[in-house]
Amino acid sequence: MKHGMKAGRQRVTLRSLAEQLNVHVSTVSRVLNGTPEEARSAASPEVIQSIRELAERLNYRPNPQATGLRTRRTRMIGVLVPRLSDIVVAMIYEGIDEAAKDNRYVTFVSSTLDNPARQVQLGEAMLDHNVEGLIIGDTRVDTTEYIEKLTRRGLPLVLVSRHAPGYCCVTCDDYKGGQLAAEHLISLGHRHIAILAGESFASNAIDRTNGFLHYCEDHGISIRKEWVIHTSFDTKSGRLGSDALLSSSEKPTAIFAVNDFLAIGLMGALRDHGIRPGEGIAIVGFNDTPLSAELPISLTSVRSDMRRMGYRGMELLIEKLNGNTPESEFIEPTLQIRASSQPGAQRG
Repeated sequence: MKHGMKAGRQRVTLRSLAEQLNVHVSTVSRVLNGTPEEARSAASPEVIQSIRELAERLNYRPNPQATGLRTRRTRMIGVLVPRLSDIVVAMIYEGIDEAAKDNRYVTFVSSTLDNPARQVQLGEAMLDHNVEGLIIGDTRVDTTEYIEKLTRRGLPLVLVSRHAPGYCCVTCDDYKGGQLAAEHLISLGHRHIAILAGESFASNAIDRTNGFLHYCEDHGISIRKEWVIHTSFDTKSGRLGSDALLSSSEKPTAIFAVNDFLAIGLMGALRDHGIRPGEGIAIVGFNDTPLSAELPISLTSVRSDMRRMGYRGMELLIEKLNGNTPESEFIEPTLQIRASSQPGAQRG
């Protein structure tokens, strides 16, 4: 095979690349299909560069199915999330995909809509494509049957965004985030506080709510049961969930929403009731999405590093694929204070 052969004339293989460069086929395989560490251990920087340049020029593409048959490694990772239309989920996935690229893996993602039956269906479809492992972002506290089944089958997996007892995960320290929100509102003098608590099956919503409630209890503040409102995580639910609070004769002076979408929906409801966020009622959200600082009235929000969450989730899964047993990680939250909870807000 001539060095200048065009890729379209016949399939470019690891062996044909190795022959042209006069190196062993295993060296080419480690450089093109292995991790950066495997590549560095197989060849000098000059040889690595030559292999990659020739592979790119001849449009070499690995055959993942054939690679899987030879090595039982396809370098493909499946990712299950509730819905990619959620910017928080999308940012987590960007971190996952970036870490995968940096380690020469490929990911593909599916939205389960938080439906357990759909989770099983899509997860099994990914296994049919020989993924090496799964990153799961739609874990529910009311059913862990499927991840238990996957674990019994020996499939490496890591949970992100949400957690379940006994499984490796990367999440925000959501409990502490709830405490930060409560500390902020109490420090401003608020005593009549409501919570838009999100989905009752999601550990992140549960932890944020519990962190908030327990901090209030520890400081002698009791939150009314009817002022803890469980909803879906979207803006429409935030708006609808707030209507009852805002229509009553006695209103809260502050509201904690366990994600920014709920807080934005709440802001819409406040507008409809003639109340200005930060002046009539203080609002704190969670996640600090890019939109939060750019709203007409900027939103105070607990920041969690979503991209880092995804990146570390992928890194921990790679550790598992390499035979290690990594520990779970809980990313430190911080509070970003803005106009929606300014000190001039009404108290009582």
